[in-house]
Amino acid sequence: MTKTAWVFPGQGSQSQGMGMDLLDIPSAKDKFLQAEDILGWSVIDICQNDGDKLSRTLYTQPCLYVVESILADLVKEKGHQPDLVAGHSLGEYIALYIAGVFEWSAGLRLVKLRGELMEAAAGGMMAALINFDRQQLEEVISQTPDVVLANDNSPAQVVISGTPEAVQSVMSQVKSKRAIPLNVSGAFHSHLMTAASSEFQDILGAVDFHSASVPVMSNVEPMPSQNAEVLKQRLMKQMTGSVRWREISLALPGEEVSKVVEIGPGNVLTGLIKRTSPDIELVNIRNAGEIA
Repeated sequence: MTKTAWVFPGQGSQSQGMGMDLLDIPSAKDKFLQAEDILGWSVIDICQNDGDKLSRTLYTQPCLYVVESILADLVKEKGHQPDLVAGHSLGEYIALYIAGVFEWSAGLRLVKLRGELMEAAAGGMMAALINFDRQQLEEVISQTPDVVLANDNSPAQVVISGTPEAVQSVMSQVKSKRAIPLNVSGAFHSHLMTAASSEFQDILGAVDFHSASVPVMSNVEPMPSQNAEVLKQRLMKQMTGSVRWREISLALPGEEVSKVVEIGPGNVLTGLIKRTSPDIELVNIRNAGEIA
C-alpha cells in the first residue's frame, strides 16, 4: 500500500499576499474573521499590506497557521485525506490540527503565544550553511559552547543557532559553499529559548490533546505517533530542540509514503525532500488555484 503525507512549512516561507485569493471562499473568510477575534489584529491586513510586520515572528507564525490550515481544510473538503502528517517547526502545529489533536482555535492561541515569546527572546543568532562538510561541522559544534544544530534540513542544508559569537565562530571555521546569517530575532531551537519554552509549557500543558487521526512525525522525534500524550511531550521540547527534518524525509519511504503534498506558501519542504528522498512524488498547494 502506498501512502500520501501532507507537510506544512514554517517561518521563512511567508510571502506578502499569501492567502488573499482565499477571501473569495466564504468558509475561508469566516476563518480569517475568527482569527482576528482571537489575535486582536487582522491577518488579512498584514498579509495584504504590511511586509515589515509579516516578517516579524510575532505576526509571521499566526499568519502562516491561519493560511495553511485554511488551505488544508479546503483540500479535505475536496475529499482528500493524508495518511501521515508532519510540519517544519511552526508547521507542526498545522499538522497536529489537521490530525485532530486539538481544536483550530486552541492551536491558534498556542501559536499566538509561541510567536510572542519567541519574538521577546532576543539576543541570539541563527545562520544557514549550504553544501558543507558535515563531519567538520559536528566536530566544530561539539567544541564550541553556546551553539547547536537547530535545523537539520537536508544533507546539504542546516541551520545553526546560539550566541552571535558562537555562531560566527562556527561559520568562520566550517567550509561551506554559503553561510548566511538569518533575519530572526533570537536563537530559535536552542538552549537560549529555555526561559520562553518553560513559560510556554505551562500554557501548553493545560490544552486538551486528542489521539491523532493519522500518524504525526514530530520535529524532535521523527517517528510516527498517534498518542496524545506523546505528541504533547514532543511539542513541549520543540522550542529548544532541533528540527530533524532530514530524518523525517529519510523515514518517509520506510513508512510506505510515495507522495508528499506540501500545503502552504513556497516550496521549501518539497525542495528539501527531493534532495533527501528523490523517488517520492512531490506536489505543492500554495493557493486556492492549486487545490483543484
